[in-house]
Amino acid sequence: MCFSPEYREFGPLGQGPWTWERTIHMPLEELETIRLIDLEGLTQEECAARMGVARSTVQRMYQEARRKVAESLVLGKRLILHGDGRRPEETGNPAGGGECPEESAGGETGAEEWPPGWGRL
Repeated sequence: MCFSPEYREFGPLGQGPWTWERTIHMPLEELETIRLIDLEGLTQEECAARMGVARSTVQRMYQEARRKVAESLVLGKRLILHGDGRRPEETGNPAGGGECPEESAGGETGAEEWPPGWGRL
């Protein structure tokens, strides 16, 4: 997986300061299951093959991701996505980090700098 969404924070606007109790955290791997199954139309088996994990793992991550999205929408909680979207073996670094293969040699991704709290982590 080498997917990094443009936006990483979602929630109701104008709610003032957020508390940890009103914040939901979702790893990008969970979001990837939603992207592959709901957006790309893959089956859980196809999603598992694409992600390189067992179907039961995809099923668990998908159920957890959908629960978090529902909790955010229904209860008006902030949803924050975490991670860089790359498995350690894709970065060449067992600890993670590094460039995605799709990035240019100079590491350009087209991402711009955002002020703190403006929709990106």
